[in-house]
Amino acid sequence: MKKDPKQLNDQKPVEGSVEALQKEIELLRMENAYLKKLNTLVQNKEKSPNKTKRK
Repeated sequence: MKKDPKQLNDQKPVEGSVEALQKEIELLRMENAYLKKLNTLVQNKEKSPNKTKRK
């Protein structure tokens, strides 16, 4: 699910300003870190053998 860039503009003080660009960089870095962690979890789940739950 890709976020619409227009939604990010609502959070910016002034489009093109230094503060807005720094905020966008911060948001993109957080999103990148989240996606890396999610990818790691998915890869680990695919590698692990299917375990049955005990009752």
